[in-house]
Amino acid sequence: MLITRQAEAEAVLSDTRYVPPPVRQDAEEGTLAWLRAQVSRFSTGRTHAERRRLLVERLNAVDPTELRPAAKAMTLERDGDWRGVPTAVLGAALGVKDTSAVAAAATGYLSGEESPEADAAVAELLELAGIPEITLLLQGHAATEALIENAFRHAHPGDDIETLLNETLKQDPPLKATRRLDTRTGEEVTIDLVTANRDPSGGRVPHLTFGYGVRPCPAPAHAIALASGVLEALLHGNARRPE
Repeated sequence: MLITRQAEAEAVLSDTRYVPPPVRQDAEEGTLAWLRAQVSRFSTGRTHAERRRLLVERLNAVDPTELRPAAKAMTLERDGDWRGVPTAVLGAALGVKDTSAVAAAATGYLSGEESPEADAAVAELLELAGIPEITLLLQGHAATEALIENAFRHAHPGDDIETLLNETLKQDPPLKATRRLDTRTGEEVTIDLVTANRDPSGGRVPHLTFGYGVRPCPAPAHAIALASGVLEALLHGNARRPE
């Protein structure tokens, strides 16, 4: 089933009977598939609630207002070479000084596509951080970079960065769709976030890009702060603008 209306999407996202498609539970410890079975994003019920609580607790120690200037400074230091900046800044705030393995591990984090490279990256990250920190880095990596890329593509001289990001989150979100499994029927439901965000009959929430209901994104303020810092350097700073 494909859902394109905002009200219907909100109803599904608020109903605990709709859960993420299951991930395999028999993977070797330390691999990407094993990690996916340990995180909140792909779990349900009390397990999800407890794992999410750990993420929120960890995020509460990170002030989003400190992430923006740090992301701006690093982007300027790298002369506009911003790829990896959001992850490095968030990693430093979480106490993870080396985030070089995040990109390789993130390639299959959402899709479940397994590879020796991703497994090796996960193993490297497990030597550096706990599962809550790794979860936050992997969940934020691709989404935050895609948000920056999309926003930069739509930017015009003099744009207010917060307005630019809010419009991008609504009109051209980094994640185009999200899936749920109806536990009553076994049917998979796909929510088209782009169309639902643009639904003219909507309006109760500005967009669904950060989720809604029982499984909202735990770190929207952190993601926006990181993206804002990079974009501030690219649009209003002296950093070299990417081609």
